[in-house]
This record gives sequence, C-alpha cells and structure tokens, in this order.
Amino acid sequence: MKKLGLLLLLASLVTEIQAQNLRGKVFLSSGRFSEGATVVFRGQREWQTTTAANGSFELKVDFPGMLLVFVPGHRLYKQRIDEKPSQELQIQLTAISQQLGEVQVRDSLPPTESMRNLRSVEGFGIYAARKTEVVAVQQVTANLATNNARQVLARVAGLNIWESDGAGLQLGIGGRGLSPNRTSNFNTRQDGYDMAADALGYPESYYSPPAEALERIEIVRGAASLQYGTQFGGMVNFRLQTAPDSGWQVRARLTAGSFGFRNAFVSVGWRHGRNDGFAFVQHKQGDGWRPNSGFDAQTAYLQSGWKSRSGKSYQKIAYTHMRYLAQQPGGLTDTQFEQDPRQSNRPRNWFAINWNLFAHEWELELSPRTRYNARTFGLYAGRAALGNLERINVADAVVGNRTLIDGTYQNVGHESRLLHRIGLSQLLLGMRLYQGTTTARQGDASAAADANFRLLNPAYPEGSDYRFPNQNAAFFAEYLWQVNHRWKVTAGLRAEYIRTRAQGFYRQRVFDFAGNVVVDRRIDEATERGRSFVIGALGLSYQAGERGEWYANLAQNYRAINFSDLRVVNPNFRIDPNLQDERGYTADIGYRGRPLRWMRVDGSFFWLYYNNKIGQVLRADQPPLFLDYRLRTNVAAARSLGVEMLLEADVWKSKSGHQWQVYTNLAFTHARYLRSNEPGIEGKQVELVPPVIVRSGLQHRFKNWRSALQYSWVAKHFSDATNALRTATAVEGLIPAYGVADVSLSYQLKAWRMEASINNLLNTAYFTRRADGYPGPGIIPSDGRSFFVTLQYSLQR
Repeated sequence: MKKLGLLLLLASLVTEIQAQNLRGKVFLSSGRFSEGATVVFRGQREWQTTTAANGSFELKVDFPGMLLVFVPGHRLYKQRIDEKPSQELQIQLTAISQQLGEVQVRDSLPPTESMRNLRSVEGFGIYAARKTEVVAVQQVTANLATNNARQVLARVAGLNIWESDGAGLQLGIGGRGLSPNRTSNFNTRQDGYDMAADALGYPESYYSPPAEALERIEIVRGAASLQYGTQFGGMVNFRLQTAPDSGWQVRARLTAGSFGFRNAFVSVGWRHGRNDGFAFVQHKQGDGWRPNSGFDAQTAYLQSGWKSRSGKSYQKIAYTHMRYLAQQPGGLTDTQFEQDPRQSNRPRNWFAINWNLFAHEWELELSPRTRYNARTFGLYAGRAALGNLERINVADAVVGNRTLIDGTYQNVGHESRLLHRIGLSQLLLGMRLYQGTTTARQGDASAAADANFRLLNPAYPEGSDYRFPNQNAAFFAEYLWQVNHRWKVTAGLRAEYIRTRAQGFYRQRVFDFAGNVVVDRRIDEATERGRSFVIGALGLSYQAGERGEWYANLAQNYRAINFSDLRVVNPNFRIDPNLQDERGYTADIGYRGRPLRWMRVDGSFFWLYYNNKIGQVLRADQPPLFLDYRLRTNVAAARSLGVEMLLEADVWKSKSGHQWQVYTNLAFTHARYLRSNEPGIEGKQVELVPPVIVRSGLQHRFKNWRSALQYSWVAKHFSDATNALRTATAVEGLIPAYGVADVSLSYQLKAWRMEASINNLLNTAYFTRRADGYPGPGIIPSDGRSFFVTLQYSLQR
C-alpha cells in the first residue's frame, strides 16, 4: 500500500510538472471583451475557468488537447492545440444570428440554465466557496409584468416571500430565520450599488426594479458580509439589461389582466463605436383584487457608457426614477378573513413613493493582471404613508384625522475595488465610504378620504419629528488561493466603522374617553452611537471531477439597529429604547453541480447563530385597557439550521422536439430561541420561519412554445416570538400553511411574442403576513385567481 501511495504521489507530481500555462483573450462579435466566458481545455484531464472583465484567461494545462470557449448567444469555439502557443491567444467569437434555425438558438443556452451559480471570480467579486444563485430572468417562463417573486425566484431555495400587493410594487423576501419585510435583511443593490432607503438607518427596499428590465438576479447568502456589509441575510443584486453587442434594439410589451391591470413597458439599447446605452420606461396601473387597492406606478431608467480609445477604461452613468401612488385596503382580523378575504375596512389609507437613484461607475485595466473598479452612487427619495393606524378590530369612523408618516432619504456613497491576479490566485481589496440622512415626521393629516399627503401642523407635528444622520467607513481584503486545479481556499477580513445619530422630539399625548387631549408633553432626544469592529470569513472549495463542487464557509455577521424606527407612534407597535446591535455567525456546507448530464443539484446545510436577536414579543397595556401590542426588542440568542436543496432534471427529449424539465426546491429549517431574559421565549420557534418550504415545477418546450406549471407550499409558522396562535387585533398569530399553483405560457413568432399566465390557479384563500402598521394593521390577504395576457415586439438592427 505504501508503494502504491508513493506511485500515485509521483504520478500527480509529474502531471503538475508537465502542466504549462495557456493564456488568451476572448472577444465578442462586436469587438468587446467577453467577461465570464467559459473556457475549457480537454487534455489528459479537463481544466476550466472563466474570463475576467478584460476577456483574459489563464489555465495550467497539459498539451495536446482541445480548447473550448462558450458564451450564450455565440457559436461554440473549438481549437485543437498540440503545443504551447508562442504568444497569447486572441479568440474572436461569432454571434448566432437571429435568423438561424431554432436548434442552434436553443443549444446556445440549455433550458435548465435559467439558474446557475456565480463563478469563483466574477466582475469585481470573489464568490468561491460561497452559497450563490443567479436567476436568468429572461429565461424564466413567468409573469414578469407583475414582478411575481413567487415565480421568478421559484428555484432559489429557502426564500420566505411576502405578498403585499398583486402588482409587485414592493419585494419582500427573507430566509434562514430572517424577516422578509421589504427585503431589509439583505443588502439590496441594482447593478452593484445600493438601492435601499438607507443602508444603515433604514435598509428597507421600497423600490423594486421591473422584472421586464432585468437580465439576472444575483444572490449571495450570509458569507457576503465580508464584501457587501454586515447584513445576516446576504446580498441581492438586480442586474439590468445592457446594450446589444452591436447596433440597436427596441422591445415593447403590453399587458392586460384581471382587476383592471394594465402595463406598458418599452426598452431601447444601442451601441455605436465606443459608446453604448440602455433605457426603459414602464407604466402600470390597476384597481386591485380588493376594494380600495388601486395603484398607479411609473418607472424610468437611463444608462450611458463610453470606452476609452485604448479599450482599457470604461465609464457609465445611470439614473433611475420611480414613483407610485397606491391605495391600501388595510388588514383584516382572523374572523374577517375567514368570512371574506376580499373585504376592506380602510377606505382612507394611501401610500406614495418618489425614488431617484444616481450612479457613476469606472472600470480600469491597470495591467493584464490588475483591474480597478469605482462606484459612486446617491439616493434622493421619499415615502409617505397616510391613513388610519388604529387596531383593525376598531372600525374607521371616517371622520377623525388620519395619521401621516413622512420620510425622506438623502444618501451618497463610494466603493472602490482592486482585483489583482497572482498566478491562478486572486487578491481583492475594497473600501466603502457612506453618508446617509433620513428624516421622519409623524402627525395628523386631513380627515378626508383622498391622497392628501400634507401635515396639518408641519411646524409641530402631533407625533414626532426626527433627523437621523449616519456615517460608515469600511475596508476589506480577501484572498482566493488556487491551491491546484481542484482545491481553492478563501480568507478575508473586513474592518467597519459605523456612526448613527438621532436628533428630534416626540410627543406623549393622552386622551380621555371623549377623545380630548388631557396630557401633551414634548420629549426632546439627541442620541449618538459610534462603534468599530472587525469581522472575518473563511471558505474552502473542492472540484469533484468535471461535474461537481463541494464547498464550505464560515463568516461573522453584524447588524446595526435602525434608529429611524425608534419613534414611530403606533398603537400596535412599540420599540425598546435600550435596543442593541445584533452579532452572530453564518456557515454553509454544500454541493453543486451535475452528477448526471441530465440532472443539476445545488444543496447545502446552513447554520446561523444570532446573539441579541431583534424580534417582536406580545405585550399588553396597563389596566384598564389591557390592549395587546408588539414590542420590538432584543429577544434572545437564536439559532437557525437547516437544509436547502434545488434539484433540476431534463426528464425527456423527443425526436420531434418536445422537451420536459422538472425542478423541486426544498428547504427544511429548524429555528429556535436559545436563551432569553423574556419570560416564555426560550425554546420557542423563531418568528417568520416556515419549517418547510417546497416549490416544484414542470416546464415544457416545443419549437417556439414554452409552458410552465408551478406549485408552492409553505408550512405554518408564527408571526411573533411568543408563538401566539391568535389575537383580537390580528397583529400576532399563526400564519397557516398554504399552497399556490401558477401556470404560464408563451409563443414566439419571429419578432412577436405572446404570453399568458394564471396566478393562483386554484383560487386559494391565504395570507403570507400579519402587519403591525402599513399596509395593515392585521392580516394582509394575498390575491385570488387572476389572468394576464402580454404581447411583445422586438426589433434589432
């Protein structure tokens, strides 16, 4: 046995000695560098890598062999190489013409490739040994006009998705024991820069990019804290479509649907010489499934880029605008939901958004091994919530003044990254500077039923008036060590400084039973908290042959409290004035790949530990009222562990061209509170964590036809840390298990495309959330069965 081991070791060493470097650059048909192209060399063994932003690649191979280069939308490049080339290879790809036969176009991107993982190094990020998912949105057969996250993200395992409206105006996703509320437990980005209200003080995403404009959605789980900040959930990046490889392209889509839904979307992209651009506009409106739930939303985007004469520098600027007005029908009690989930008891509630995002990005190739990226971004935005915030079991008298909560967000930030290749390894250095200012005012507004977002007493509002300045500076370093063609190790540190302040006042007002003010006291506050800390992360990846990869990672996490929430006056909701920051860890062990040619597997075991986890517990007022409310506080130490699994299979391909694929997305989560000073919390289930989530689908393709059937099932779970089953106000209670089916269909005829979909095919009555404030309070019913039809026309020259 010792001799056999020695022989194997010597054989391995000889193979490594024989291996030589193969270098080259890959260009698209337009002449642009091809970033992310898959490069494979098949000799005695198979080596694989992807190209950098400047199109370059480097492989350690043994000659002779076959070189293969693949980019979706282009012909597969093949070249036999018998010995090491004397100079760097220059590889020019050929685009697949839109006039080619269906078989060639289909083979450029297999149907199961609507999902993939981020490459070890992609763009200006290191993602080796991390849990990542990439959704190719335009390859998904789904209802894009309504931003239906249940369909678009159907193959992303473990996501708990909140449904607050049927138009997809706001995205709410969470996972691994984290609240889905406006995706606030993820660092949310558009094309790599922040898009949330305030990344530190108020990380909620009121703006959601239209799915019709997206190229892909990138998700990096908890280990993303090293590169993207301290959120426990990780990072979600919405990549918008870009300019075509050459010429110009126009795409127009019109959608009509149930309950007065109407949507118009137009995009245009162009490339001329060293300049390129992309723009889109979208307008959607509808009456809503319930009474008092109409909406009107407009979104616009413009991006312009230019490349230097040398081709080593590229810059682009981008502007995004979104505004919408939505009437909110309010929540329901459990009894009201059981009687009629479509009813509405709040005819005077409104919500408005005005969002403006600015960004400048600069990429620079300093040398063949070193690249630099800088992003500067800003946000000028506001949101206003107007209506009756009283408990939902108290009828709206339609005569009293409404409550207005008005917020503004003015933020500016800068991030720089330097990526340097050392042999086959990579070093990434990055820094971040950020300043945000949030203002929040709450007071009385008009008693009418219209959308009048003006305070009656703007100089001295009845609730509160605060200003929340925040500053953040961070530096991180991460090294990807390519040990050999199978093993990769990642390690890094992030140093962070956070300073949060709150300046303003709130008013304590007490009313008698006749509604008269008997106590009115102003309380001024000026608080400041500065802290600095260092977090680290480790990762290990093993390439198990040609088709699979094992990986593991461990990362520290930290989440700062949100000062901008501290003084919202809400009878259903209160906040502990001694709230503390959260700290913890996340870890993954997983496998991803194709163990069989017809099957794709992406499965992982995760572990998440929270110390001082912020949650909500049920409390009651003092006598004589004894009315219950939610208290947001540091509930306990908590632990979530579980398994997330995606299985995809090409089950059948007929000679006539029929293709059938199935997928199943499974998540099993066990989340419990471990230690707590709160009575009755220890050992309870962590709120908003379904123990089981299953999403399964069947897809069919035949020539220019595509169809998809999907079923989602979410197990029952709790909405607060005390695990209350039911309360009079419906703010706390059980979220029952529910199952929802959807079906979508599309047909392509040259430049025309027709789509049809049915959301909630079985007309299931269900809800995904209980709200303590807007858009409730109470149970927020999800939409019933609805029908949609889309007509699309595309033109490219």
